[in-house]
Amino acid sequence: MKISKRAEYGLRAVINLGIAEALERDRVTATDLAACDNLPLKFIEQIMGDLRGAGYVDTKRGRFGGYFIAKPMTEIRMGDIVRLLDGPLAPISCASQTAYEACSCPDEAHCGLRMLMIDVRNAIANILDRYTLENVVEVTLRKIRRDNASHFFLNDRAAKPATRPPSDPADPSDGFLAGLAGITKN
Repeated sequence: MKISKRAEYGLRAVINLGIAEALERDRVTATDLAACDNLPLKFIEQIMGDLRGAGYVDTKRGRFGGYFIAKPMTEIRMGDIVRLLDGPLAPISCASQTAYEACSCPDEAHCGLRMLMIDVRNAIANILDRYTLENVVEVTLRKIRRDNASHFFLNDRAAKPATRPPSDPADPSDGFLAGLAGITKN
């Protein structure tokens, strides 16, 4: 499964709003959300409208206005954001729980591809639905602080600029699940 740019940018924006909240920044402008990850402003504004309509974020207008997280971060599951912005998580429609469509297979009940894609859907959903925005923000901030890295919402000029991993950019030891070590679940 590959998420769309819409879902990717939406997740980035929500995570950055969560980071801003954790750093006690009340509101974030759409301009700052776009600048934080070099994202297109108009696209971010559209995505934020969808997130606002679904109750995940809200806005305050005016001079000190901007976006903010509208509900507790512990109640925002990452899978819900992806589904809102991209639709079902299943890689093929005959494996979807929410948007099922029959495929061209003559025996769907015994189709190996469908069975495999159901497992892929379940694996993706299990991870995205297990973790909340609070979990992602906590791991992200812990790693930024551990590496003394910079972030748009941290005003620490002494921090090192972000760098890419030197060898394998998809190294599992550098992923979110590896970053969970040390977090206790309530």
